[in-house]
Amino acid sequence: MSQKVLLSSKEINIILHRLACQLLENHLTFENTVLIGIQPRGKYLAQRLTKILKEEYKVKQIDLGFLDITFYRDDFRRGDKTLEATKTKIDFLVEDKNVVLIDDVLYTGRSINAALTALQSFGRPKDVELLCLIDRRFSRHLPIQPNYRGRQVDAINEEKVKVMWQENDGEDIIYLVNR
Repeated sequence: MSQKVLLSSKEINIILHRLACQLLENHLTFENTVLIGIQPRGKYLAQRLTKILKEEYKVKQIDLGFLDITFYRDDFRRGDKTLEATKTKIDFLVEDKNVVLIDDVLYTGRSINAALTALQSFGRPKDVELLCLIDRRFSRHLPIQPNYRGRQVDAINEEKVKVMWQENDGEDIIYLVNR
């Protein structure tokens, strides 16, 4: 198994600031917009973007939540390993809100499909957008595309994108891993 660096810590930081600016451009005050990180790995991206928006761009209030999609996945009972659910934390209404779903890697689109289904349990959003750090554009099984993307990666199916976060893995770096 070999791996090469796709994005360094510095490059990730630049992309996060660009994504924050794009969100700010489209949602200015975030008065009617909520950010929801898809558990487990989209949580770190959502937290980072919220921190940048609040600290560097002085957005006063942003509703941030985390959505577990484990039991909404279409492959829930297909594997041999037992899936472990994480925690959903959405302590605000999504009814008639602009929802930005946030995940680290967009691969087949199945996780986003599960997130859209899970989100319905919390009400009917006015609009739903998708933000991802890495878009593996040639691997889609469903017609799902991001509204905001950090980097587009053309990886063949045997390759895996591995996102490492300082908060969880001790460093910010993204690898392309050849299995």
